[in-house]
Amino acid sequence: MTEPAPLAPFPEGLDREEQSAHAADAADPLSRLRAAFVLPRGLAPDGDTERLVYLCGNSLGLMPRAAREALLEELDDWGALAVDGHFRGRHPWYAYHEPLAAPLGRVVGARPDEVVAMNGLTVNLHLLLASFYRPTRARPCIAIEANAFPSDRYVAQSQAELHADRLGLDDPHDAVLEIAPSRPGSALTTDDVVAFLQRHGERVATLLLGGVHYYAGTRFDLRRITEAGHAMGCVVGFDLAHAAGNVPCDLHDVGADFAAWCSYKYLNSGPGSVACAFVHERHGMAPELPRMAGWWGNDPDRRFSMPERFVPQRGAAGWQLSNAPVLSMAPLRASLALFDEATMPALRARSLRLTGYLLALLDDGLAAAGRTEALQVITPRHPDERGAQLSLRFPAGAHDIQQALQARGVVADFRRPDVIRLAPAPLYTRFVDVWRTAEVIVSTVAAA
Repeated sequence: MTEPAPLAPFPEGLDREEQSAHAADAADPLSRLRAAFVLPRGLAPDGDTERLVYLCGNSLGLMPRAAREALLEELDDWGALAVDGHFRGRHPWYAYHEPLAAPLGRVVGARPDEVVAMNGLTVNLHLLLASFYRPTRARPCIAIEANAFPSDRYVAQSQAELHADRLGLDDPHDAVLEIAPSRPGSALTTDDVVAFLQRHGERVATLLLGGVHYYAGTRFDLRRITEAGHAMGCVVGFDLAHAAGNVPCDLHDVGADFAAWCSYKYLNSGPGSVACAFVHERHGMAPELPRMAGWWGNDPDRRFSMPERFVPQRGAAGWQLSNAPVLSMAPLRASLALFDEATMPALRARSLRLTGYLLALLDDGLAAAGRTEALQVITPRHPDERGAQLSLRFPAGAHDIQQALQARGVVADFRRPDVIRLAPAPLYTRFVDVWRTAEVIVSTVAAA
């Protein structure tokens, strides 16, 4: 990998003064979208949402204002139509998932028939691995990143356990390979993953990797990883929980075999809301592919004829089990309309400008205070290798920093003992929010 070009001290058009941040907000047409979200008054200083800085969309996105109306429409149709809402509702429930496919595809770079909204993320991973983790004695392993999010680890371990007897494994955990960083203590990189596949790929049946690492905020190069995995005969899938709605994924063109993601983080669909799945068309158009079957995955033209034999519909929708969770999907419909209004390329450009501004303010402010040693940025600094999240390590401990942020109305994620994750989601985060966050961090460190 070539060394990244050095970054300018400040993004073009911005400087270290607060009024410059306000000017950037006024000049950016995407700034209007903040008004499309409900700012949580209960987290704001003295209930003043103008002073609230919400940087926790990597855990739970803010509520779109249109979500309330979208949900009430379905509740009203339920009350007025009951069972007839399946076909006579304003958004008929029988096919409720279908209009979501095209906007979801635009978010993750997939064709409409390659994506479907269904179930929860971990459920979808298990369903997809039932099809795409088909280990043999010669190729028994499923590979994940070291320090993966616990759900991914549990999924991989339990999937290996399901095949242990057939593979003759004394310990199923031997079939789970962890991809560790080449440098201890550093974040995993795309180069690390590619090198692992080149060394061990002949034993790997399936690779399951996060698109953006939940802790470090590293964005992986999905194309390079997919090509490296396929070159070694591996099936390649991604958990896009921290990538969907955050960074370009280009799933169809990348050629990934499958992917799954939740929709309550950057996609702002609400707590525990419906998840999504991607199956590349080369698999989605192969009805003979083994899968866990359910009524709603049946060919819609045959669904109500109750055939004894499951005949999957074409595309990712053929992995559905049950009918659509309408009340969970309604807020997603509202959020996806905002993504279509903004477009992913424009959101990505704004995201990089926001994180670049935050990095520059922290670097400049801590250098001026003579305290550069007080902060380590875990997330890669190169723009191509990060999304909207910056993970900051404070070697002396982050508790006081977190307390100061909370007192000033900055909502961030504290990971004990010394890491704070900040996610300036471009749909609703302002440049002045970034300025205020940096000001709190620098002033707190300088006063310590």
